[in-house]
Amino acid sequence: MELTLLESCLLGILIFCFVIQLYFSLFVHLKLAIVKVENTPSLVSRPISVIICARNEAENLKEYLPYVLHQEYPDFEVVVVNDRSWDQTREVLEGFAAEYKHLKVVTVSEGEKFIAGKKFAVTMGIKAAANEWLVFTDADCQPATQHWLKGMQQPDDEDTEIVLGYSPYFRKRGLLNSLIRFETFFTAVNYLSFALKGMPYMGVGRNMAYKKSLFFKKKGFAAHMHIPSGDDDLFVNAHANRRNTEIRIHPDTHVWSAPNTSFGAYLKQKKRHFGAGKLYKPAHKFILSSQIIIQFAFYAVFIACLFFTPANYIAGGIFVLSLLIRSFIYPRLLKRLSYPGLRWWFPVLDILLFIFLVFNGILSIFVKKVTWK
Repeated sequence: MELTLLESCLLGILIFCFVIQLYFSLFVHLKLAIVKVENTPSLVSRPISVIICARNEAENLKEYLPYVLHQEYPDFEVVVVNDRSWDQTREVLEGFAAEYKHLKVVTVSEGEKFIAGKKFAVTMGIKAAANEWLVFTDADCQPATQHWLKGMQQPDDEDTEIVLGYSPYFRKRGLLNSLIRFETFFTAVNYLSFALKGMPYMGVGRNMAYKKSLFFKKKGFAAHMHIPSGDDDLFVNAHANRRNTEIRIHPDTHVWSAPNTSFGAYLKQKKRHFGAGKLYKPAHKFILSSQIIIQFAFYAVFIACLFFTPANYIAGGIFVLSLLIRSFIYPRLLKRLSYPGLRWWFPVLDILLFIFLVFNGILSIFVKKVTWK
């Protein structure tokens, strides 16, 4: 049976989407799957300042701050910025400061004349930091091991000004948690792979590092101070390049984080990230948008092909081939990035994530206002 013009066009679009999909899988993401993971250095050379911004994080600080304070690193300080908290954050930090001499507390009071938001708090923490190499994390984060800072320390190569780390979420029960972890996984695969390819475009504030001198040389967050998000990804997007950026994915350098437990809170978080993405460099926006559009077109055209014979057989073969190739690469990456349990759910979560990203993109068009906590 011969194909009609419509069937030929649909299959042509499906094949085009498959080829583009194949490029991202085999020539970008596969680099992360096969790159050699270097061991965490046993020696340390230069001092480090760890910066944490906290707003109403009393309980999280009690639970997670000791993991940061007890790092096996000979010369480091921890700078915690108490950003206008109204819970017990101040009292908790005072208790820690009395016990740990390498903890420095910076307080931002309500009513001070400044632009509210996390970027101001981060800036205050950076100004208070005594050292050139700054490592960033959040109050609800737990370093995987006591060797986290050894892995995130300043590289010997002086040209390296930024180090991008990885921050998985704790496993909890429920579909939402699986979706959050899977989305975090794909985000990490993308930005880490592109950084390996020489085109770093973002990092996550839960686990990254850069030089204090770079921050002030580039005038901090001045270019995007008008939006509440982007203290991590927009800074990296503007100033990272193939010469000054490295990645760290050794398990010792992972920083685990507590995920959102409600769909509404998760949507709010993703909305902030979506808003920051609008200010990425044009080339980065084009690539990231292309990935979503190609994925959408692939699924949409595949479904359309199912209504035609014999196009449905050809489309089915292309879909199965795509799934086999992706199932060879991404489960391997899931294991490498500390999510081995999600390997068996890869096809289902892949489709659910695609549906969520489309939904979130549409929602972000209509909901504009976002805040930090």
